[in-house]
Amino acid sequence: MNAMVQRLHLTHPGHFVGGLTLWSIWFIAVYGGLSVACAVVPPDPAQGALTHINITLLLVSLITALLLAGLAWGCFQEAKQHKGRQHFNAFVSAWLYVFSTLAVAFVAAPIIGLPPCL
Repeated sequence: MNAMVQRLHLTHPGHFVGGLTLWSIWFIAVYGGLSVACAVVPPDPAQGALTHINITLLLVSLITALLLAGLAWGCFQEAKQHKGRQHFNAFVSAWLYVFSTLAVAFVAAPIIGLPPCL
């Protein structure tokens, strides 16, 4: 059990790819879901941006951004407590999580103002 906890610790180098992996999963889910929703139940374009599709996409984006921001915060906290390689791993991972959080926000921003399925 201790080995499993160590592998998941926020100082583990696996977190170097964690943020970008979560971002990739989010990106595929959001834009794949958008495509499927537009094929199955396209909303009226006159409805504007406030549709059930956009609201769902924004909620998924918000949850993802909060998860990534929480992981970034956790890594920053771990970096404060460690020195050497563990500090480096946690610090770099934290900034990669920050970058991934900003990427979610940047890519999700058009959802706020553009109607889906155009």
